[in-house]
Amino acid sequence: MGETDPADSTAPPAGNKRFAPLWYPPAPPTRGRPPRVNRTQVVDAAVTIADESGLDAVSMRSIARTLGVGTMTLYSHVPSRDHLIDAMIDRAYADFTLPDPALPWRPALEAYARGYFSLLRAHSWLLTVNTWRMPLAPHVFDADEAAFRILVDTGLTANQVVETIGIVNQTVSGFARAADAEVTDERDQGTDYEAYWSAQSDFWENTFDPARYPTMTRLWTVGAFDDAATPFDLRIGALLDTIELLIERSSGSGSAVPSFDDCTRMPGTDPAGCAGTDSAGA
Repeated sequence: MGETDPADSTAPPAGNKRFAPLWYPPAPPTRGRPPRVNRTQVVDAAVTIADESGLDAVSMRSIARTLGVGTMTLYSHVPSRDHLIDAMIDRAYADFTLPDPALPWRPALEAYARGYFSLLRAHSWLLTVNTWRMPLAPHVFDADEAAFRILVDTGLTANQVVETIGIVNQTVSGFARAADAEVTDERDQGTDYEAYWSAQSDFWENTFDPARYPTMTRLWTVGAFDDAATPFDLRIGALLDTIELLIERSSGSGSAVPSFDDCTRMPGTDPAGCAGTDSAGA
């Protein structure tokens, strides 16, 4: 998947210059010589550089060098670094494998979490992006829509749906960040996860004091740490169990989220979506 098909482009709404190209890709020029590269090639090259060397390695010069064009050529496709990173994030999110909408909430939420984990492992530079300021982009919204849809009709309140998905996202990103750090240490130290811990046996035998850490000792004695998650293993069963208890407690509370049709019939709502925004104040 890539950016929105240029054939579907229409004029962008006024006042939406930063994010409009993500929804309405500029049409290619019809006069003069055809451009040597297009916007999709520019964004794809930037994503490849970031995947290999991190987001800091992405610059107009590095992209131009990769594509074999002059640096100024790129500015006709992405006028600034902010525009470029927005497009890169949206392009990366096109690789997010979203769950089947027909799945029950629990397997759907687990599939969503694993899809997000895979996305962050494939494009680890996304871990350096400020998730509080994600671009208003179609593939990012596709992921948000898929996530909220999983829980919206489970009986949770609207706030609980949003908060729970946020907790899942932060949990998954934490696992992905730890996995990325492990990859870095394996590369820099030349020792993988299993070999590193195997080399620490002397510490456990001669330094660790069970009396000082009785709780850890109790858990270790019954093998809790033997079956714990490894750096590349996403374990969220306990989190899903907790969400299940929350849903059971919320069942029959009468605080269900209104349907889309009900939203559009509410006075003062934007008919284009259940945004609850008064059009006069938009």
